[in-house]
Amino acid sequence: MKKKWIGMLALVGVAAAIFLFQNRPFSSDNSKLEALSESDSIPETASTDAFLYGINVTGLNIVEGTVNKNQTLASILSPFNVPYQIIDAIAKKSKEVFDVRGIATNKKFTVLTSGDSVPARFFIYEPNPAEYVVFDLDSLEIYKAEKPAEYRTREAGGVIETSLYVDMVKQGIGPDLIDLFADLYGWSVDFQRLQKGDKFKVQFEEKLIDGEVVGITDIKLAYFEHMGEPYHAIPFEQNGELNFFDQHGESLKKAFLRDPLKYSRISSRYSLRRFHPVQKRYKAHLGTDYAAPTGTDIRSVGDGTVVEARYTSANGNYVKIKHNGTYTTQYLHMSKIGKGIRPGTRVRQGQVIGYVGSTGLATGPHLCFRFWKNGRQEDWLKEKIPPSEPILPQNRMAFEDKKAESLKLLAAIMIPGETPELVAQKEAMISVESSE
Repeated sequence: MKKKWIGMLALVGVAAAIFLFQNRPFSSDNSKLEALSESDSIPETASTDAFLYGINVTGLNIVEGTVNKNQTLASILSPFNVPYQIIDAIAKKSKEVFDVRGIATNKKFTVLTSGDSVPARFFIYEPNPAEYVVFDLDSLEIYKAEKPAEYRTREAGGVIETSLYVDMVKQGIGPDLIDLFADLYGWSVDFQRLQKGDKFKVQFEEKLIDGEVVGITDIKLAYFEHMGEPYHAIPFEQNGELNFFDQHGESLKKAFLRDPLKYSRISSRYSLRRFHPVQKRYKAHLGTDYAAPTGTDIRSVGDGTVVEARYTSANGNYVKIKHNGTYTTQYLHMSKIGKGIRPGTRVRQGQVIGYVGSTGLATGPHLCFRFWKNGRQEDWLKEKIPPSEPILPQNRMAFEDKKAESLKLLAAIMIPGETPELVAQKEAMISVESSE
């Protein structure tokens, strides 16, 4: 009974406290509300500030332009009352971040000033769509930064009517992705001998700056069908490394790239009897010629050590690389050898080692690529390079799950002549073949 009364008294006390709280004067809390209101207003005031390239440009004049032909840093900044001493100091200091001698025609720049009669405060130069260089003309600080980027996933698919390049471009695919696609399938498909009716599908990630595509970050998933034979590229992480595997779990990665140039045309193949265009006689041509414009990047097809990098009257500028005890490659007729490429230099697969030219015995710009196996020159295009490690037994179940997910994503990318029923039928056949 005593507990009951105690409970009732507690309820009455709570009710009274609520009544007093609702009807108490607000004088003390008003000051808190005013303070809160004032503190809330601070971000609102700050939000009126304007920022450009990470700089508070509130109250500054913004002048944008593009570099004219033969313009230099001095000719750009002089009209903005920047003393020559400042320009000279900036030019000398900038070599550590961005050499102002690299300022190029048609590139965008921005000048920030406090007024017409005072020296400019900042000069910002954009060497490419993704980056900018800030020159603080007051403190002489120079730094490079990247513009905020966004990424989006895209899919594309099509049928080969002319060539991989032409038909991918029709689908709105740029050269960067075509190069990645060709490298991915380089050892599975001979892109020099595609058939009309071959098909491709690809899912990839684009990088955008200011709403414009500035590049491709990577391929996420791919499919190619050559003469009715399917070639899948399924991403899977094994031993801490992400690689692509076919539907059977075999790695698409090889010790070498398929081609030393990004997607290009083969103009002459390995032959024991070819008519030499300069010497005007028949002789062995123990290399593969890739036709390309002068200055095109030449890549090392694999990791290795440079053993020769020099000029001879026949080979022109050339580089020779020893990859291991079995394989050696050579790259002839360069317009120039890459910077830092000399005997003893270690190079990585895909590293630029020189540039296409026509030095030595050559009638036009091209790369003559030569390949040795166990000290004997072989036909590069007929060589079967072993793949990297396949899917390990302990990873097989996880890979099958990833494959099933990938097949569904690829099935959703429709191309001319396909129907959902046909895609489902092919998908079922692939699953059966893989399990056998």
